Amino acid sequence: MEIYFLGTNAGVPTLQRNVTSVALRLMEERRSFWMFDCGEGTQHQVLRSPLRLGKLEKLFITHLHGDHLFGLPGLLSSRGYQGGTAPLTVYGPPGLKAFLDVSLSVSQSRVPYKLEVVEHTGGLIFEDDTFKVEAGLLEHRIDSYGYRVTEKDSPGSLNTELLLSYGLKPGPLYGRLKKGEDITTEDGTVIRAAEVVCEPKKGRIVTILGDTRPCPGSLPLAQGADLIIHEATFAHDLADMAYQYHHSTAAQAAELASQAGGRELLLTHFSSRYVNQEELAPLLAEAQAIFPQTLLAEEFCTFPVYRRK
Repeated sequence: MEIYFLGTNAGVPTLQRNVTSVALRLMEERRSFWMFDCGEGTQHQVLRSPLRLGKLEKLFITHLHGDHLFGLPGLLSSRGYQGGTAPLTVYGPPGLKAFLDVSLSVSQSRVPYKLEVVEHTGGLIFEDDTFKVEAGLLEHRIDSYGYRVTEKDSPGSLNTELLLSYGLKPGPLYGRLKKGEDITTEDGTVIRAAEVVCEPKKGRIVTILGDTRPCPGSLPLAQGADLIIHEATFAHDLADMAYQYHHSTAAQAAELASQAGGRELLLTHFSSRYVNQEELAPLLAEAQAIFPQTLLAEEFCTFPVYRRK
């Protein structure tokens, strides 16, 4: 499980950074990736990345401001040209379907795969055997949502050395043991699953928040997360401006991560006034003073999501 940034700027693209888009790579878990937001030019960013649109499985939109949305019609159309035939589901606030219907129909764009648009107002929006995704309303000029992606716990590995000592070689019985079933071998030996299966692997939690100023809705989404991705549009000396425009400072993002008991914080969605990583250094410093496990997002960089021990 890895995070890969395609865009980290707020509002408009600059020569140094594109507008918001984040990929959650799940190549080992699902052989696919999920995308969160799709600002203008995202498909160009994908071309410069190791990502392939044919592997895009789900796309989540936090809110309907252009710097998070305007790249979506083009990306959906291009996905078909780039070998994308598998179904794709797009999640987002009410109004998303109308935006896509008009954009794709007026431009007569061809989407040669099953496209499902799921509008939501928060709550549990997806769940299967391995993951669940919950959404919660934040506080912005328009409805903006955060997403909490929870990887479900997976069965522990088998103690193969012990099983071989019983004379049991790899095969279907290994699968039954891993599911928690006790088995009896041909010679009558009873092997109990609890004795040969290690502790389950704890699933990871990733929280990706849309544009917001500090609000009560952020905490439940971020609680206990292994990785929190939070906007840091301004340094804290511009806290009044951040509040006025319904955004957050780096310090406020760090306060949320600390309060939530998060493991790691990634800051993104930077104002264009901070031209490069050097000018973003004060934002990192103020955040790390509150929550030391903070990093700055950087485009075309991979950030692993570590499992808690």
